[in-house]
Amino acid sequence: MPPSPSKEIFIQGVTSSGRAFRPSDWAERLAGVMCQFRPGGARPGSHLSYSPWCVPTVINGVKCVVVHRDLRDAEPMAWDFVMNFARDNDLQVAEACLVPEAKPPAKG
Repeated sequence: MPPSPSKEIFIQGVTSSGRAFRPSDWAERLAGVMCQFRPGGARPGSHLSYSPWCVPTVINGVKCVVVHRDLRDAEPMAWDFVMNFARDNDLQVAEACLVPEAKPPAKG
């Protein structure tokens, strides 16, 4: 199978049996643990924001963590930690690209 062109992995807060994953703040906790893994490495104060490589979000009412593939290249052990978290908790994982919302046309 050829490698996927997607740059992001979506870990969804839903188990393979369709149940919501608990606790309800799991996505923020996971992304918080990963905050030090970022382009250029950890810096003073980087613990105060999420890494651009591991971001919590809500998609269609489902809590998710969007994990960028650059994390795998920069920090393979951190990538393994996140992927093992998803596997160990039986969470649904999807490969995709996060598409930014379209801006409304300018009024003229």
